[in-house]
Amino acid sequence: MKKNIALLFITSALIFTSCKDILDEESINSISAEEYFDSENALKTYTNGFLTRYMPSVADLTRGDQYSDISVTTQTESFLKTGYSALDANNWTTSSWTQLYNVNYYLKRMHEAAPFVKNDATMKHYEGVGRFWRAWFYWDKVKTFGDVPWYDATIDPNDESQLYKGRDPRDFVMSKVLEDLNFAAQYCSTADKFVNTNVINGYVALALKSRICLYEGTFRKYHNLPNSESWLREAIAASEKIMSNSPYGLINTAGQEAKNYSQIFKSLKPQFREVILSNEMSLDLNRVHDASWFYASGTYGQRNSATKAFINMYLKLDGSRFTDQTNYNKIQFKDEFTNRDYRLKQTIITPEYKKKVGGTETNEFSKVFPGLGSQLTYYRTIKWNMDDDAYESNSSSLNSLSVFRYAEILLNYAEAKAELGEMGNAEWDKSIRLLRERSGVNGKEPATADTYLSNYYDGLSDKWILEIRRERAIEMFMENLRRDDLMRWKMGHKLIVEMAGIYIPEVGKPFDLNGDGKNDICFYSTSIPRPSATESSVTYVQITANPGDAATTFGIDSDNCLVYRLERVWEDRRYLHPIPQVARNNNPNLGQNPDW
Repeated sequence: MKKNIALLFITSALIFTSCKDILDEESINSISAEEYFDSENALKTYTNGFLTRYMPSVADLTRGDQYSDISVTTQTESFLKTGYSALDANNWTTSSWTQLYNVNYYLKRMHEAAPFVKNDATMKHYEGVGRFWRAWFYWDKVKTFGDVPWYDATIDPNDESQLYKGRDPRDFVMSKVLEDLNFAAQYCSTADKFVNTNVINGYVALALKSRICLYEGTFRKYHNLPNSESWLREAIAASEKIMSNSPYGLINTAGQEAKNYSQIFKSLKPQFREVILSNEMSLDLNRVHDASWFYASGTYGQRNSATKAFINMYLKLDGSRFTDQTNYNKIQFKDEFTNRDYRLKQTIITPEYKKKVGGTETNEFSKVFPGLGSQLTYYRTIKWNMDDDAYESNSSSLNSLSVFRYAEILLNYAEAKAELGEMGNAEWDKSIRLLRERSGVNGKEPATADTYLSNYYDGLSDKWILEIRRERAIEMFMENLRRDDLMRWKMGHKLIVEMAGIYIPEVGKPFDLNGDGKNDICFYSTSIPRPSATESSVTYVQITANPGDAATTFGIDSDNCLVYRLERVWEDRRYLHPIPQVARNNNPNLGQNPDW
């Protein structure tokens, strides 16, 4: 019984349960493994099951960064609450390790198909696909726990030395991850039939390698671990292969700078010019999602919003810094989007935003910006919105969601170069300049370090790194990378920054939010009440203006900006999660992470 509790994923019963779930063909319960691995099609079907089951979810791809420094949500995740401990952790369960068992089982048995497959290259391709998924799985475990036990084969239920072994060091596990990535990148096919379709191919493997190696290299650099440089060079090598020898590039139609970015996120079909791997949606496949509803529907209430600190990062179209203006933090909502990077209005609802309402295109603010009294910062996300309220039920969005895209490769390349001190005009021109100019921003390189960003990142002074971090935050907003970025930069304390929103000209006085000449909103408090003569077009929202006011969700800061209040805590031990106590009870050899 103890063995089953310790590592249920290694029991023979799990073979059948997990395979039944992931295979689209006949249940593996009804055929033997020897009979199943009898053709190339069997390998394809099995690995397609991995793709279906282990692809990042809709929630991950569209709001995976909701618990970060640049996004505001109504809830504090349990991990950032006071008192969180190993007793609360539940991320070492059977289901947490099932993927590893399934992949290792496949890698062990797939070779039985060799007599039925026409060439060795095909076998190596499908082995590479399996190793791709194992590398991704283990990277996620290392990000979470640091040291973890490495298993590259299925385990006999009676092998107690393997069942109850301790955790392997991070260095060892990540070296194995790199071995898997290199194998997948070398042997996964890049033939035409595997490109521009949602399968794991050599380019997808390189994209994952680029992401993982950048993470590991910068994590090691900022957390004072050895060998950061070698990982950064691996990130550059993987990125350069895609940049110099692949069918991918940026969606960049001349004259469409105000739309280029949004095409990636609002299209029904994956934009395979830029998208390397997509979570594809289709009515034919009965695959839909809820992103439009989650961000834009007026029936749900308070929604995730961006922070003012993030909005301030967007440059002007001429390449100058918005934050170089006097009183930049006191510019009204209706004015702060003028002549800004076009990605801003493709990411956030601005006064000029339009969508179809009841089939008619409109920009009437109360209709395209629903629930005016239940916002968080009033910088409401529309990045994945289909701009049509017909798609705003919780199961009607059909736009496909990118998992890896070319823009990230450019960012990974640039950051690795900058972290190695090798960033210059040539490297800038083939990476960051391209991203900015496709969205209408002058792509000139920075002359000096940005004081605003330097202050935000605790005194970091390298002009290249600061600009790349700006670009990464803007380009990849809410695509499930920001939290990882903060962890690897040792900026976890940013998870508890002030969550500020729009500037309020005067508490207790209605004002025109969107610039249409009509008052829309009034923020008031107990000490500064709303006017006795109310306006029917105005939404009234109570905040706490002074310490003596009644407690409410909202307050204001020293610049008179709205602040959404949410209790969160941070200590540096949270760069790693604790090993759950229940897992340690079953296997004391797992040990515990520092200070947990």
